[in-house]
Amino acid sequence: MNQLEQLKQFTTVVADTGDFQSIQAYTPRDATTNPSLILKAVQRAEYKPLLERAVRDHPNAAAAAVIDHLLIAFGARILDLIPGRVSTEVDARLSFDTAGTVAKGRALIALYEQAGIGRQRVLIKIAATWEGIRAAEVLERDGIRCNMTLLFSLGQAIACAEAGAQLISPFVGRIYDWYRKSTGIDYAGADDPGVQSVKRIYSYYRKCGYQTEVMGASFRNTAQILELAGCDFLTISPDLLQQLADCDAPLERKLCDEAAPPARLIKKSLDESTFRLMLNEDAMATEKLAEGIRAFCADSGRLKQMIAALR
Repeated sequence: MNQLEQLKQFTTVVADTGDFQSIQAYTPRDATTNPSLILKAVQRAEYKPLLERAVRDHPNAAAAAVIDHLLIAFGARILDLIPGRVSTEVDARLSFDTAGTVAKGRALIALYEQAGIGRQRVLIKIAATWEGIRAAEVLERDGIRCNMTLLFSLGQAIACAEAGAQLISPFVGRIYDWYRKSTGIDYAGADDPGVQSVKRIYSYYRKCGYQTEVMGASFRNTAQILELAGCDFLTISPDLLQQLADCDAPLERKLCDEAAPPARLIKKSLDESTFRLMLNEDAMATEKLAEGIRAFCADSGRLKQMIAALR
């Protein structure tokens, strides 16, 4: 077996793309999207008709509403190709608006259900801010499953699990990027700070009995993926999926439920002030969370420009 096939024995592989052809080629169970991936997709000739149709079918709708319909169009097509779930992201401008995020999550699920797609096949992606986590707590009580994204720290992970979020997406590659830039060290393998962050969160969840799923995301190379073999989910870009498919080297499971978590892990309960202090004390997490929200807002803005140009 190649490494992709071996990985699928231990971990649920998720395609991190809006490209239907890549999803068909690598047969993942789930798929994830975000504003950047959708923006990239609709700039290609084969996907631009989806944007044109969303604009044409909703001539009087605000650009934000057209984007919602575009997201559902992509999600519905993706769900035709996979047996599992698709993640659809809430507008990043709502990252600090609990009520707005709840309303948007409910609206996206309503659009999916109008398209004949049950909510059990959709994860609503929400930035792991304090406000986003509180919104996820409300949505989960409604039976709307949430994928907490832009997650860079154990404190964020703890708050998400306490809120009952279905899944978290710690960003391995972006953590690696920050530490590499900060220290000048080209980390590899088990020494990679992004890999260590996911392992720490995975161990904490297992020790504390949380049911929230862990999905490593934002990988820079296959070495990071191999170090997390056995994680609940790994969402992987098409180029790295291809690299795994092209390699026949043996793959070893690195994470498993039976492994004893470090004894020093003690279950914590976070209120808002403690959460914010922990985040503030972590310069990497603070910077990367803010940077990620800004980037997603910018790409949503570019989508709106494309919509305006089609009208």
